[in-house]
Amino acid sequence: MSANHTVLFYVTDPQASARFYETALGLQTLELSPGFGMLKLNDATMLGLWNRKGVLPSPEAAAGAGELGVQVADSAAVDRQHKAWIDAGITILQPPQQMDFGYTCTAADPDGHRIRVFT
Repeated sequence: MSANHTVLFYVTDPQASARFYETALGLQTLELSPGFGMLKLNDATMLGLWNRKGVLPSPEAAAGAGELGVQVADSAAVDRQHKAWIDAGITILQPPQQMDFGYTCTAADPDGHRIRVFT
């Protein structure tokens, strides 16, 4: 099995979603069309944004049923990300707080997919 992976989110508008992830996480868009966008999360992982109208088989779950987790260095980095999201007008689902697994906050993309930063 390959060491490279792609996380796929089914979205309404791949181009708008790509712009969102460029702003929300500072990602680089590598490929973009009306039906699909690809952004680089790291050297081994990509984020695919697939127009949900073209997905086969058709998706059954709604956005928000899972989340993209992004580990950061420390609690201060969680707080900085939260502030950056607020400054960018991004929907906050969970402000920074301590949980069993660590310090975390959660935002939503335009389609309702969750993005969690944690340490």
